[in-house]
Amino acid sequence: MIRDEIKKLVKKAVEENFNIKLKEIEIEKPKQEKFGDYATNIALIIAQKIGKNSKEIAETITQSFDNLVTQSLFDRIETADHGFINFFLSKKYLQNEIKEILKKKEKFGKLKIGKGKKIQVEFISANPTGPLTVGNARGGPLGDVLANVLEKAGFKTEKAYYINDYGMQILALGHSVLKSKEAKYQGDYIDYLNKKIREKDSYKAGQEAAKIIIEEMIKKTTDRMGIRYDEWISENSFYQKGEVDKVLKFLKKKDLLYEKEGAVWFRSIKFGDKRDRVLVKSDSWKTYLAGDFALHKYKFEKKKFDKVINIWGADHYGDIPGLQAGVEAIGHKGKLDIILCQFITLLEKGDKKKMSKRKGLYVTMDELLDKVGPDVTRFFFLQKSASTHLNFDLDLAKEQSEKNPVYYVQYAYARICSILRELKTQSSKRKTIAQNLKLLNHPKELNLIKQLIRFPEIIEDTAYDYQVQRLPQYAQELAALFHQFYGDCRVISTDKELTQVRLALISAVKIVFKNILDLMGISAPKKM
Repeated sequence: MIRDEIKKLVKKAVEENFNIKLKEIEIEKPKQEKFGDYATNIALIIAQKIGKNSKEIAETITQSFDNLVTQSLFDRIETADHGFINFFLSKKYLQNEIKEILKKKEKFGKLKIGKGKKIQVEFISANPTGPLTVGNARGGPLGDVLANVLEKAGFKTEKAYYINDYGMQILALGHSVLKSKEAKYQGDYIDYLNKKIREKDSYKAGQEAAKIIIEEMIKKTTDRMGIRYDEWISENSFYQKGEVDKVLKFLKKKDLLYEKEGAVWFRSIKFGDKRDRVLVKSDSWKTYLAGDFALHKYKFEKKKFDKVINIWGADHYGDIPGLQAGVEAIGHKGKLDIILCQFITLLEKGDKKKMSKRKGLYVTMDELLDKVGPDVTRFFFLQKSASTHLNFDLDLAKEQSEKNPVYYVQYAYARICSILRELKTQSSKRKTIAQNLKLLNHPKELNLIKQLIRFPEIIEDTAYDYQVQRLPQYAQELAALFHQFYGDCRVISTDKELTQVRLALISAVKIVFKNILDLMGISAPKKM
């Protein structure tokens, strides 16, 4: 990646001129073209360290680049006010990148930063008390795509669904299925389960119902969403195998449990929590947290994950400190990351659709998939950061025009396929293409290439901070730049050499489109 090359050059220049060794250097993409293709504020940081003028430091750094091999990388390097250093990529470098993309194909963007470390992403994991709703499935595309990105970045990833098939919610489900006065859940699926289940014990009825809900409802819905889990983990299995009791004994041995008011408490405060947490209630029922401790012991010690990422709904915010304390207590501090998904609102003709599982007024994921399909659902879910409330506009989602971002991106890909299909000249000799790449010098061509080479950077940044909304944003920006190029630069013309290199360029764009759509789990239609 060119960004890494710039980091190396800057590090070397800083060490040679100021005898300062830097661990990390921030290289950003300026919002305005006049500030270059990449920029760094390193001179400002050094100025704060040594108390000198940042503009002078920036000039010293840029002057030292004259002694470094930068001719093939940059057209020019400039210093701006306040000490920013701006890098303008050379046409030659950009033109040569087309060869790299055509050579690597689906491997373009594949990185080694993960170094083969094992990561598990656990997502959705909604209670098996009813069909998946739009609300509790928001983390589905996020978790699925994050795992894909981490795999592309060089990690070994697994996708998991944790089934909460133990405890009071299962008892409540059983009461609902048996239509007893303690019933909490309503809906057609409850009527269906009532006819199907013959068991009269409420808890056992709830367990049967949970199995049916997982197999006949939730798994089918996640399949429709395009999600393929590596493991479905049963909470109840940890109780049956005695794993929860083992964790409790382990914590007791370490003097991390105590009894109060008939309940068993975990000394969570000892690990930075604001309060201690109940693991066994006074009625002897064990809490979610007790099962979660056993779950994470399994993840880190049996499955040997180096990192675990859990994606939860925002309503579980208060549960994070207790689980993090437990993970530290069992010896795996710093290995668990938790992402919270904010709520989702469905809008149709400007009106909000109500969602409540218990009152039977929820909107299921299947209903949404029936209306707009998996491609649109996934793209729209991915567009916003998990920390942002998502308004899902059904009217826009149904649009079959460029207003719909999914259609806009897929249409760009289909257009490229159409051009290449029409000419069937993808097999042009590479040597000829390499010799004529210098013909790609139109501003719209160069802007398109600049976007293509950002793809590995998108993978790297997302692997570090989990902000998967970068992917649909990147895809839309790439589509916009391709449409601009297509409007200004005639791909097929009487100039055979120019036609050939422009076909090479759009072949590279096609590769990157396919890569980004595959990562998002969205289809790449060749015709529309």
